[in-house]
Order: sequence, then structure tokens, then C-alpha cells
Amino acid sequence: MMQHKAQLDAALQPDGTYNYSGCFTQVTPEIEAADIAVCNFETTLGGAPYSGYPQFCSPDAYAQAIRDAGFDIFLTANNHCMDRRNLGLVRTLDVLDSLGIKHLGTYRNLAERDSNYPYIIEHGSMRIALLNYTYDTNGIPVAPPCIVNYIDTTVIKKDLARARELKVDCIIACMHWGTEYMLQPDAQQKKLEDWLYAHGVDHIIGGHPHVVQPVRTLPDYRNRPIRHLTVWSLGNYISNMSAPNTYNGLAVTLHLRKNILDTRMTHYDIHPNRTIKPDFIVVPE
Repeated sequence: MMQHKAQLDAALQPDGTYNYSGCFTQVTPEIEAADIAVCNFETTLGGAPYSGYPQFCSPDAYAQAIRDAGFDIFLTANNHCMDRRNLGLVRTLDVLDSLGIKHLGTYRNLAERDSNYPYIIEHGSMRIALLNYTYDTNGIPVAPPCIVNYIDTTVIKKDLARARELKVDCIIACMHWGTEYMLQPDAQQKKLEDWLYAHGVDHIIGGHPHVVQPVRTLPDYRNRPIRHLTVWSLGNYISNMSAPNTYNGLAVTLHLRKNILDTRMTHYDIHPNRTIKPDFIVVPE
């Protein structure tokens, strides 16, 4: 979920408020069909004045419109989460909390992270651990006590151990990784994919390159019949980017079934979409 200057201009109303109500109407049924819908919220809610690239800050109404479209959980660990520094990080979390939006990836302090991470989704008898990490914050340092989940295998290993202690049925890692505009995963993504699966992750959903990269399934590292799903990059769900291949994205639905012995992905669905300008309407492809 990007928010560039042209999107701000399109949403601005004569009375100075912002209205995004039309952006997701054509994909809302698709989003609401999921039991749990998750998005990468790649901007901040740092308060006025608002801005697009290179340091994003969006009106609170943007988050509310995404929520109203059916998204339940926001991922906040990405390279733009520190665009308004610590104050922006904290205010983003404050607003998401006020809107009743669940979130993971950034934290006000260590105690908050310890209490809420890994994020546990409980649906029926199923318990899913959701993880979220970013490769960087564009060189902007995170000042204590705030915390951003960086891609650090030492930390991730501890988080995976904690997830197992919590008796989860499935672990999904949402990774902000890769090289912008590359249509194939880079060497670091491939290396990290191997590491994550070897250490107990079940599925990986990736973002950051701003283009759609391949989706693949594979057996786990012991060649047991449980399949992994790797989505290397979802592309852009909504944005004003103009580089080749950046005007479209994917939503991916994982269908999970809990059995006596394990929890398996039975199948998955891909929902391609693109953004129609100048009104920034997300439409199915």
C-alpha cells in the first residue's frame, strides 16, 4: 500500500479532508472473502503536513479506507516505516490502534514487542504465527526505545523458537526484501528463503521490489509432502509509480487445512490487480 503525492492530490477534498472511499470498491469483495486479510502498509501516519516520495506520510483516512476495504492486519516493517522518525513510527501505531487495526513489525518499545510478537492469528482451532521483517529503513536510524524488525537471522531464530513455544500450527514470514524493479528474486532472497525453511517457516510472502516476482511451491527441506509457498514479491497493490511493471500487483490467498498431524496448504489463489489513474482505483486484472 503505497501513497504518493498524486494519490494525496486525488484524495484531497474542497474542505481540506481526504477521501479514499473509491480506491478499493472493485476489490473489496475479493478482500472480504478471506478469513484474514493482510497488507504491507508502506507509509507512515505521522500527521500533517503530508508527503509522498521520498519520505512518505499519509492522512489517517488512508488507513481507515484500507481497513474498511476488508484488510485486518497491517505489516509495518518496511524501508519507509521511519520516514517520520520515531514520532512518526509511534503515531502510526497510535492511529492503527485507534482504528482497531491489528499490526506487526514495528514497536514503541521492547516490552510491547515481547508481549505481541510473534503475532498470533487464531481462527477456529488453528493458530498461525505471522512474522514481519525489513532489510533496512533507508539509512534512518531507529532511536530507543522504538524497535523495527530488521532481517537478522539471530533475532529471527529466537522468534521462531518463541513461535514453537506458543504451539502454533503454521508460521508465515512476511519479508521486505529483494532488489527494486528486478523481475526475478536476487541471490540474497534465495539464500534467505533456504534459511527460513530450514529453520521452520512454512510459507513466505515477500515485498519491496515494486514489481511482481514469481510465485512457487516446493516441498519442505526434508522433502516431506507438506508444500511451502514462496511469493517472492507482490508488486504494488496501489501506487503512483511509473517505472515499467510497477502499476500492478498481486493478492495471494493461502488455503490452509489443519489435520491431526499437521497443518497443510491445500492450494493457493492468485488475484492480479492494477491501479487506474488519475483516480487511483484498484481493479482486478
